[in-house]
Amino acid sequence: MSRIVVIGGTGLIGSKVVTKLTEHGHTAVSASPNSGVNTLSGEGLADVLAGADTVLDVSNSPSFADDDVMNFFTTATTNTLAAAKTAGLNHYVALSVVGADRMVDSGYMRAKVAQENLIKASGIPYSLVHATQFFEFVTAIAGSATVGDEVHLSHALIQPMAAEDVATAVARTTAGAPLNATIEVAGPEELGLDDLIRTGLAFRGDPRIVVADPEATYFGEKLTERMLLPGPDATVFTTRFADWLPANPAPAAK
Repeated sequence: MSRIVVIGGTGLIGSKVVTKLTEHGHTAVSASPNSGVNTLSGEGLADVLAGADTVLDVSNSPSFADDDVMNFFTTATTNTLAAAKTAGLNHYVALSVVGADRMVDSGYMRAKVAQENLIKASGIPYSLVHATQFFEFVTAIAGSATVGDEVHLSHALIQPMAAEDVATAVARTTAGAPLNATIEVAGPEELGLDDLIRTGLAFRGDPRIVVADPEATYFGEKLTERMLLPGPDATVFTTRFADWLPANPAPAAK
């Protein structure tokens, strides 16, 4: 079995992936600033990658401001790639976003594409997993689009998915042989982005009104109807939003 280092291993996806890999007999090592690994400074990378076979990067920028997010993904990825080469790793895996390459007006998506390009050009065998939006981020998306008591969102189509399914796809890819390619994963239903958020807020008793607004932006991008949808070769998971919601109530108010 493999020794796999998970950058961002304490986050939503990373923690699930660590559990799945461990359950299947791999040695999965969670790496984050809390464990002394800082990809921005390079601190701890050489030590944690020594003796590893694979590195998985599911980390995210603490700031989504255009310059900050570009600096995070390019600096952190450059440092991790350099340490991975020194350690002789034979598989570099990263999680990215379906449609990132189409969302050229989004600073966040431009940064993700820059990260992917660094990995592709590194010479290290790689696999990239593009996932659609997670059910878990419904409330956060609503918050970013709220004006007064209204939530303004595009009606562009999306195939959202559960974080648990994202983690399954990422874990399988990480444990497998390098693809030297990008795969896409998605949920089973095409929903309007506004409808997704409307359903989620209504289920949780949130009184905000969701307004279909063709001028509304998403991560800084004005969406076309199918910009967020995966291609025909995507792996489609079966968890539906209506089934996920009752099993995932909103956190209790503090």
